Amino acid sequence: MGTVYRPLSLLIAMKKIDWYILKKFLTTFFFAIFLFTIIAVVIDVSEKTDEMVRSRLGVKRIFLEYYIGFIPHIIALLFPLFVFIAVIYFTSKMAVKSEIIAIIAGGTSYSRWLRPYWIGGLILGIILWFANQYVVPRANKIRSSFESKYIDANSSYNALVGGNTNIYFRVDSFTYAGIQRYDTFTKRGGPVFMFKLKDQHLKENMRAEGIVWDTATKKWRLESVINRKFLPLGEKVTLQDFENRSYNFNPQDLGRDKYTKERLTTPELNRFIELETLRGSEGLNELKVERYRRDATSATVLLLTLIGAIVAGRKVRGGSGLHLAIGFMLAAGFIITDRFSTIFSTKGSLPPLIAAWIPNAIFLGVVIYLYRKAPK
Repeated sequence: MGTVYRPLSLLIAMKKIDWYILKKFLTTFFFAIFLFTIIAVVIDVSEKTDEMVRSRLGVKRIFLEYYIGFIPHIIALLFPLFVFIAVIYFTSKMAVKSEIIAIIAGGTSYSRWLRPYWIGGLILGIILWFANQYVVPRANKIRSSFESKYIDANSSYNALVGGNTNIYFRVDSFTYAGIQRYDTFTKRGGPVFMFKLKDQHLKENMRAEGIVWDTATKKWRLESVINRKFLPLGEKVTLQDFENRSYNFNPQDLGRDKYTKERLTTPELNRFIELETLRGSEGLNELKVERYRRDATSATVLLLTLIGAIVAGRKVRGGSGLHLAIGFMLAAGFIITDRFSTIFSTKGSLPPLIAAWIPNAIFLGVVIYLYRKAPK
């Protein structure tokens, strides 16, 4: 009978060990994120005190119109790093207390010991993936709206150039357009021109004094319109005081700024990339890197979890301090690799998909090397 119940009791013991490690993993991570969030908010308040006073908003409105968006942004930004730190910290403590040695000596294989780290890394990776696709962009929309209105508006650069821009873009495969002095706040601009080409011949040329977004009809309203259509036997000219037209772009598509890629959910970002590709716009690689990184960062969480466990799982004389030092060096290497790949893509010819996944590919090699070198 003893031989029958022994495997069952061992399986139950292994499950308890899994829950023990997983609980330590998640509690250490969320506690670290909680503390850092408080520190980040305090530092941000100290840096933006003057702008917040000038905004004349109460504490409640500042929280609802800014910090409810800032907090998810800063958490997502440093999420992988704090997963890494949390794993190194609690695993190192276990190694110092010889808990890991006891687990391995009890008959648990090294790969089996890593199972709760796989589970924890996958759980946190999925959470970050979902947040990057939908939650963080909506939070960035709140944060960026506040910053553009109350913080960026006070900079000398924005005071000089204002909110008006000249926009030139490709509407579809045959149509090109330009809008002068377009104001993203009032959603109005003008003069505007638009022409269509077919077989390298001009087929239609439209000019209007103004263009404004009609929120009721969800269409563009053109003012003082002159439209010329070039026919085989001549041309047809029409004059109208105003005309409502539907186009494949809306005010959100025209209001591109430094926050655009951050505040679009993934479906919106995919649509925006398609539209910008059709227009032949510059800066496409920057948008694509952002899109692919939203997926790649989730895989980063799992890789850093495994690296942290393997590095900190070995008992050394330096204890937690040495483990943290090694961890910070590896994290710095990851950040440098990520920055370089992004620059080579946005400023060079490196494909965005490769740029987003290069750091993960390199650190996958690090995981394999450390695992093979780890004492079993």
